[in-house]
Amino acid sequence: MRIGAFDIAGPLPELNEPHAIAMVGPWTDAGRVSTLALEDIERQFEAWEVARIATPGSFYDFTRYRPVVHLRDGIRELTVPNTVVTCARRTDGPDLVIVKILEPHMNGETFVDDVIKLLEAVGVRRYVWVGSMYDMVPHTRRLLVSGGAIGAEAEADVLRLKILPSDYTGPSSITFQIIEQSPSRGIEAMWSIVHLPQYVQVDEDYVGKVRLMQLLRELYGVSVDAADEERARDQLDTINEAMGDSSDLSSVVAQFERQYQSKLNRQREGIISLQREVEDFLSEQPDDDNEEQQD
Repeated sequence: MRIGAFDIAGPLPELNEPHAIAMVGPWTDAGRVSTLALEDIERQFEAWEVARIATPGSFYDFTRYRPVVHLRDGIRELTVPNTVVTCARRTDGPDLVIVKILEPHMNGETFVDDVIKLLEAVGVRRYVWVGSMYDMVPHTRRLLVSGGAIGAEAEADVLRLKILPSDYTGPSSITFQIIEQSPSRGIEAMWSIVHLPQYVQVDEDYVGKVRLMQLLRELYGVSVDAADEERARDQLDTINEAMGDSSDLSSVVAQFERQYQSKLNRQREGIISLQREVEDFLSEQPDDDNEEQQD
């Protein structure tokens, strides 16, 4: 069975009002934060594969995303880069569709449309894009999460979780069109990006992973691994030791702390303003009970 470019493994699953949690690598996967988080969620909920692109060469340049040779039991196997979709059932709340997107090099519009077709086919109600990026933030403060939402319930969750309004402008991924186009197809959209200190670049950033998992715990009840929290503390200890040996690094951190607080203050003002706008909008809506009485 095919849906657009996706080859479907068996019949489509029947899911309970599912939400999709998506990542886009490598564009917004600094420190492999979203990769680590989604793989963790797949393990926690025993996710199974539902779909992958049938001919990934239609979207990817394999001189840029290299296939990888593995040696298993003396046999060489080639793993080809791809976009993979898995599903997970939950006992409480919406089931999950996990979309591990590899950013396309070509045919981006077709890619976007095919992803949305697949979301529609499995009945997704909300599309949540998670990721990470390097920024001028200090490691000495709780990592900022910025983002936004389209749709009443998703917007309410953004306010509840205190996700800061995104002020990013600049190059982006064509896959952001999934967020832009999904609401017109009946799917709410939400995005959240963890901001990592740009002076700390490690292969696997567990401080960032823990921050993202804490956010997803509030949304979907996922567990935050104690071992990951320990790894995060070790990473912070290592950075603090480096600060003690470097006055230049200490100066950079102090500058980022000042910028962090200023940015936090400005964005909190934006959240308060948005909350007031929502309250004003609701207060202007007609009272259904009064309308019925008048009728």
